[in-house]
Amino acid sequence: MKFKRIFLLILDSVGVGEALDANNYEDNGANTLGHIKEKYDLFIPNLKKLGFLNTINMNENPDVDAYYTIARPTNPGKDTLNGHYEIMGVKNEVQFKNFSEKGFPRELLDQIEKITGRRVIGNKNCNGSEIINEFGERQLQYGFLIVYTSNGSNLQITAHEDVIPVAKLYEYAEKIRKITTTEEWKIGRVIAKPFTGKPGNFRFTNERQDFALKPPTMSIMNYLKENHYSVISIGKIADVFDQEGITKNIRARNNQEAFNKLGDIMTKNFTGLCAVNLSDFDSFYGHKRDVEGYAHAIEELDVEIPIIINKLETDDLLMITADHGCDPTFKGFDHTRENVPVIIYGRNLKEPKRLEILETMADIGATIADNFEVNKPFIGKSFLEKLK
Repeated sequence: MKFKRIFLLILDSVGVGEALDANNYEDNGANTLGHIKEKYDLFIPNLKKLGFLNTINMNENPDVDAYYTIARPTNPGKDTLNGHYEIMGVKNEVQFKNFSEKGFPRELLDQIEKITGRRVIGNKNCNGSEIINEFGERQLQYGFLIVYTSNGSNLQITAHEDVIPVAKLYEYAEKIRKITTTEEWKIGRVIAKPFTGKPGNFRFTNERQDFALKPPTMSIMNYLKENHYSVISIGKIADVFDQEGITKNIRARNNQEAFNKLGDIMTKNFTGLCAVNLSDFDSFYGHKRDVEGYAHAIEELDVEIPIIINKLETDDLLMITADHGCDPTFKGFDHTRENVPVIIYGRNLKEPKRLEILETMADIGATIADNFEVNKPFIGKSFLEKLK
């Protein structure tokens, strides 16, 4: 074992340029980080020192403190599940269904109404704040169930907690999860999001719950757990994997809360993996096509980098990557099929430099598995020996 603790930061949607098969997704020209940098004068000296900006063009920079490269996606789709699956060594042949263009079919809505006993309203592609502002008063008055999607392979349900208690909303989500596992309606995640407040001032609570499909194969997290290593999830990673392979699940509502909880975990003595999903980039800014907000979020990450690095022990490793793209300058409001950055930093690494391009994001998981000497994942090749 070369490193006792590995900290993996997944910058949700921070892609660095179109993937080889971007044409299959009509995403030619997408480049989340590159286009943000073009539109906004990013001030990120700490990330720059790690080679973060060099991942846009893969130009060589001898004056860096970390190894850097990019990884190509190989799992189908450009959704959260397939991106995270691939990082953790899970090969998935199925592209999950996406109903963001026309909404969910009447046949599915009829089934939802039948199993919940409530009329469905909404059924559109919309962000959460807009949907509860538009339909929240009707839901509160009549007890309807709001159903919508927010790009990607997801079905979201929401209701005022005074009308449908949180536990009941979770129950509905579980029932919907069961009927959306068929090939016809195979949706990646069913998400329950209760809201509260009065008309004109509705707001989501902190009780969001994701109900994802179980991964089709074991991930490196399963192998780590089986071998009695810690596998700590901060953010939505545990939900993405339906709790599979997780030894400790720490919820975080936003990036800042995730940073705070990561700081706490870094003071603990454990051996294994701590994986953190930083979701603000995607949910708050990417889908809303908010370039300035996205840029500010990257700058806020930059402020946290030296804090994180200062808490690393000499036998710790920090890895930074992403799960897909969501170019805020691109057409539409969906994810974009992009390569992802890969940054590797450790106090004892003496030869930081550009690495060869990784042919799959699964190389990240393979490297983690190699470090802890557990079963190799089904896909991916370790680059542990290149870290000197």
